[in-house]
Amino acid sequence: MATPRFRALVLCAGFGTRLRPLTWSLAKPLLPLCGETVAGRTLRRLGAAGCEAAVVNLHHRPEDIPRTFGRSYRGLPLVYSHEEDHILGTYGALAPRRELLEACEAVVLINGDSWCEWPIRKIVRHHLRSGAAATLLLLPKSPDKALGGGIAVDAKGRILQMRDMEKRSGDITGRFIFAGLHVISPRVLKGIEAKPGDILESLYQPLLEEGAHLSTMKLSRRRRWHDLGTPGRYHAAFLDVLRGRDLRILGKTFGPDRSSLSPLARLEAGSRVRNSALERGVFVGEGAEIKNSMALEEAHIGAGCRIRSSIVGPGVRLPPSSEVEQRMITRLDKRHELRDDESVMGDLVYTPL
Repeated sequence: MATPRFRALVLCAGFGTRLRPLTWSLAKPLLPLCGETVAGRTLRRLGAAGCEAAVVNLHHRPEDIPRTFGRSYRGLPLVYSHEEDHILGTYGALAPRRELLEACEAVVLINGDSWCEWPIRKIVRHHLRSGAAATLLLLPKSPDKALGGGIAVDAKGRILQMRDMEKRSGDITGRFIFAGLHVISPRVLKGIEAKPGDILESLYQPLLEEGAHLSTMKLSRRRRWHDLGTPGRYHAAFLDVLRGRDLRILGKTFGPDRSSLSPLARLEAGSRVRNSALERGVFVGEGAEIKNSMALEEAHIGAGCRIRSSIVGPGVRLPPSSEVEQRMITRLDKRHELRDDESVMGDLVYTPL
């Protein structure tokens, strides 16, 4: 099969609510993992797979992403779709740039805030061979009941049920978690409206009821996938990268201490960094020790600090001799409503991982 023509919509409009207060100052798709942002990785995977152009939708902190990526990323042309009044969701986000998206053989709809070695080329080919109206990427594990029952499929991978919605006829052979990557046939986009909605409920469920073919593909267990929805999950994804599972994909070489250090980070004499990541502009004072932790852009870690299994947010200035373990430290934002498990010291918020 010749390389298929496809375009993409990268979903980047969300608030990142569960990651606050970090996401008050940083759009969730721009969270870094060892020198590469989450959205940057997704755009890189799209470009490498042959994507012609990508639309990126925006709402929360809408200036951050265009300022970071500009009009193209590694040769992939970018077009922005501003959802100014309200978020349109996974359904409505397709409408504003529908004409651009549907001028190809397939449309990829992909979460911009999940970390994965997305099998984009493979799923696009699978979708076109199947003739399906849409194809969804599934994780190779069953959901718990809190996720609404997952996606129910038959022995051939055809979708029979969305979450706990009404089932179409057929024998369910398994239920799986949806990974946030869809491939959609352009013909399906014709009737989509620019109104808020969830694509499973507003598009796929009606298609099922009409008897449409909705296909699936499972993500290989060798490929890592992370939902970065909470500080703990973000930190877990970072540790997974440092364990070496993503070294080939990142194209990075880590030192013997398994750390990722930006060339623009500065370490004073006697400081020690083990199994950690320091992003651009980070300063580590004399005698400070950092282990199993992340320090984001322009963080300043004072002399003699002891940081263990934590996230130091962008621009945070930790006083000398601070001791922190299993916390996310961020600058206090007047919009943030403190939770019962959070504490404030000076102008910093300490959130448990």
